[in-house]
Order: sequence, then C-alpha cells, then structure tokens
Amino acid sequence: MKALDLSEGPITPTLFRFAVPFLLANILQSLYGAVDLFVVGRFCQAESVAAVSTGTQVTQIVTSLMTGLTLGSTIIIGSYMGEKNYEKVKKTIGTTLTVFAVFSAIITILMLIFNSRILSLLHTPQESFSETMIYVTICTMGNFFICMYNAISAILRGYGDSTRPMIFVAIACVLNIILDFIFTGSLGLGVSGVALATVISQAASMLIAVSYLRRMHFIFDFRLKSFTPDAEITKQLGKVGIPISFQELAVRISFLYLTMMMNSAGVYGAAVVGVGAKYDVFAMLSATSMANALAAITAQNLGRGKPKRARTSLWIALSFALGISILFWLWAQLSPETMIGVFTKNEGVIKEGIPYFRAASYDYIATALVFTLNGYLNGRQKTLWTMISCTFGALVLRIPMVWFFGREFGTDLGMLGMIAPIVSGIMAFYTLIYILWEGRKKRG
Repeated sequence: MKALDLSEGPITPTLFRFAVPFLLANILQSLYGAVDLFVVGRFCQAESVAAVSTGTQVTQIVTSLMTGLTLGSTIIIGSYMGEKNYEKVKKTIGTTLTVFAVFSAIITILMLIFNSRILSLLHTPQESFSETMIYVTICTMGNFFICMYNAISAILRGYGDSTRPMIFVAIACVLNIILDFIFTGSLGLGVSGVALATVISQAASMLIAVSYLRRMHFIFDFRLKSFTPDAEITKQLGKVGIPISFQELAVRISFLYLTMMMNSAGVYGAAVVGVGAKYDVFAMLSATSMANALAAITAQNLGRGKPKRARTSLWIALSFALGISILFWLWAQLSPETMIGVFTKNEGVIKEGIPYFRAASYDYIATALVFTLNGYLNGRQKTLWTMISCTFGALVLRIPMVWFFGREFGTDLGMLGMIAPIVSGIMAFYTLIYILWEGRKKRG
C-alpha cells in the first residue's frame, strides 16, 4: 500500500486530496446517529426520539475519550512517516491497537456500571428513561468494535491514506441504514433495533478493514507478536493524546450539562437538543475534517522540516471550513423548521426548536475557527495548549453560562441556544491571538 506524501506537491490539491475523503468519511460516520434518529422519528413516538437523543449524548463520551488517543496516533505516525522511520511506524501501530483494546474493555465495564446513574444525572425524562437505558446498554456492548475501527482509521490517516477509512465507513453506513429499516421499520424493535444496527455495522466495518489490510500486505502484519506495546511510544501516545482526550471529555461534560438543562424542559426539549446535535455534527463536518487532516499534514511537514507549508495549509483549510459552515448557518436562519422537520414531524418539537436553532447556529461559524486552529496546533504537538483552551471554554465558560442562563431565563430554548456560540467565539479569538503571537515571536 502506497501512502500519500503530504509534504510534497502543490499545497491546495494535496490538502484537498487528503481532506476530501476525510470529509466524506466523517459525513458517512455522522449518518449513523442521524439515520438512527430519522428512523426512530418516522416509526416511533417522541419518547423514543428523546431516548436516542439523550442516549447519543452518553455514548459520545466514548467517542470523546477516543478522539485524543486516535488523533495522537495520527500525529505520531505522521511525524515518523515524515522522517521515513518505518520501524517506528510499525511499533506505533502495534502500540495503538493494543492500547485501544485495553481501553475498550475498561470503558465498557465502567459504562455498564454507571449508565443508569449518568442518565439520572442528566435528568432524562421519566417517559423515555427505560428506552434510553436500552439504547445506551446495547451501544456500550459494541465499544470494542467502535474503538478498534477508529484506531485503524487513525493509523491509516497518519500513514497518509484517508481514502480507505472512507471506504470502510461507507460499507458500515450502508449496512447500518439497511438494518435500521429492517429492525425498527419492519420488525418493530424500536430503540433496540437502531442500537443493534449500529453495533453490527461497526463490527462488520472493523472486520472488513483488518481482513483487507492483511491481504494488501500493509506495513503492519497484524500478527500476535506485533501487538507488544512499546514503552516509549506508549508514553509518547499518552503525552500527545491524553491532553486531547481530556479536552474532548471536558467539552462533552459541558454539553451533557446543557443536555441536563434541556431535559428539564421535558420530552420536547430533550428532542430539540438531540436534533440540534445532529445538525451541529453535519454543519461542523468541514471544520472537524479539515482540523483532523491538518493535524496529519502539519505533523508530516514538520517532520520533513517544512513549517511554512504547514501554515499555508492552515489558512486554506480555514477558508474552506468557514464557507461550508456559513451555508448551514443561513439555512438555520432562513428556514429552521425544515431542518427540524427532516428528523421529526411532531409540531411541538418543531415549535420549541425554531428559536433554539436560530440562536445555536451561530456556533457553526465560531467552531469552524476553533476546530481548524486547534487542528493545526495539535499537528504541532501543542496539545497542552489546546487542552487548556478547550477545558477553559468548557468548564470555566460554558458550564457557568448554562447555570446563569438557566437561572435567569429558565427553559427558554432560544436563550440557551446562545451559549455555545458565545463560548466558541471567545475561544476562537484567543486561539487566533496565540497563533499570531507565537508566529511573530519565532520570526522575531
């Protein structure tokens, strides 16, 4: 398998050749939760929509914790690829897969123990509590497949291959859609059906990925002896990845706190924040894709001694991310009811959701800045800065604002929707100042 050299060739074509498959893979992966919510919205009641909405927020805790370790692996492998140190690349891959297998076992046990308590803390509406618990429990049992698939994707992207992860997730997405309609639409399994569809499709994706890479004589042979973790690389993976995981967890906790506040508004409020979360993902896909692509591109270029090329890639990626995010913002401003109507026809949910969508959509623009800038910094292994920045935004800004707005405005969804864009705007401002200041200091 030949990797894409991200440190050579014209910058813009190279960036997009690597980032577009990344974007398509993220779009497809986001369809998991979106299709789940769509199918439940079509065949089930508002209580089931609220169950999947809240349950997704809980299962994303695993995704948040994985993000740091996967991105850490991408950055380290990208750096070694830039140096052409292929022995270190192999050791990093073996260490990554072993660490993720252990991580998945630990997180599964913890979530099975604490799922019920977490749902209670989130003020999950009583009408949807049992269904939410079913959804979360089934998804928890599939943590191993989720972790290992994401580990393989991160490894391939650090290696310089963003196309194959897209193909693997496309297979899983198609299978997930088919199973969603069979289990929930035809067999009437409700929330259990969409959860089972998600787990089965992710397991299939992981197994297909491993089988394909073995047959293609990938740089890593997947033999048992190759899974021995390297102490130095494990430490490096922790140094780069744990700060990113911590920041993602802090952000997720702050959004869980917002979910708790929205759940206090009842089933409609819970459904609105769930539908809003799906659009958050899609509207920010260009930014998250560019951010993760930038991490790999920056790592490879710095490994090759080309910092100027990395900086140029940042500004190109930022322009693209902003352009796509603005289109979603315009949709939310001009016709929020059609956005909500894609997932549910319930008049109560649509009416409650309109002011929330108009307010919260400003976050699409602000996070395009935050994610892209942080992706560049992560590629430079400035993960301590991004951890401090995101933790500050989540715990010092967002949670106190949710508490304050909740006290002053109660369950006014329009006012609660303003919290995320205010916080992201502040974060974008000081992150941009930091990058410009650091660049001027180096030139000086």
